[in-house]
Amino acid sequence: MNDDTDPELARWLADAGHACVALGDDDYPGLLAGIPDPPPQLFVSGDVSALHLPCLAIVGSRNPTRGGERNAYEFARFLAQHGFCIVSGLAAGIDAAAHRGALDGGGRTVAFLGHGVDRVYPAANRALADAVAASGALVSEFPLGTPPMRSLFPQRNRLISGLSLGTLVVEAARQSGSLITARFAGEQGREVFAIPGSIHNPMARGCHRLIRDGAQLVESAADIAVELGALAGHVLDTAGAETAAPAAEPEDEEYVKLREHLGHDPVSVDELARRSGLTIDQVSSMLLILELGGIVEKLSGGRYALLS
Repeated sequence: MNDDTDPELARWLADAGHACVALGDDDYPGLLAGIPDPPPQLFVSGDVSALHLPCLAIVGSRNPTRGGERNAYEFARFLAQHGFCIVSGLAAGIDAAAHRGALDGGGRTVAFLGHGVDRVYPAANRALADAVAASGALVSEFPLGTPPMRSLFPQRNRLISGLSLGTLVVEAARQSGSLITARFAGEQGREVFAIPGSIHNPMARGCHRLIRDGAQLVESAADIAVELGALAGHVLDTAGAETAAPAAEPEDEEYVKLREHLGHDPVSVDELARRSGLTIDQVSSMLLILELGGIVEKLSGGRYALLS
């Protein structure tokens, strides 16, 4: 902070958990630095290290169906439990459900805001915003005091996708801001996922359009975990162990059961599921966590073996 720093900003930065990260700083997330037109600075309320974790964006309608809201919550909870930081925009509907799922899963979550980080919009999400800041981060490229304006939200959407390895669209109408986020993700070279829905549900039409245009159809959170596993491992390698993944092998009963059937000889997911009695989805997601923790390695043909 130099002598020209705005007094209001200086007071804000004096509070613990507040930071202003400039492009080129070590704390600036590498994935964002690589997008077209990266923001020159990020105002962060929370833990800056959350911006360096393997992230998945979850976005969708502000007026979802009950099933769509539940899907966003469950996908976020599962993926947060399995090492992904969930990124969204703190809006009502799908965004809020995704943040809550990550929090209830004991994971990390980041919210990009279309206004100054010292404000909350919608106001009804004040408690949720506080919880996000406590376990992850609220982030904005806009100066303190910037009010929420319709023109700013599409601009912030490029940051939601830009920080993330992939973007999942849960429910979206044909004309939806979530489709803008998905478009940014594609332009940034990120993965795009979409959950299909009923042909009679107008909130599914945006997802169906994305799938027709090449987005990956997903039916379970494990589909995403498996697809992004290798990319997540790369991010963790470059981010460093302190901000990264599990430091030790999980000790849950299911992991112990799976571990009994893992050795240095490569074995397929199907065979591990058969031997352990676990489902293929369970085995796939558990192997991802073990891979991120440096306990197993993925070999050709989708087989796994313990690392020495």
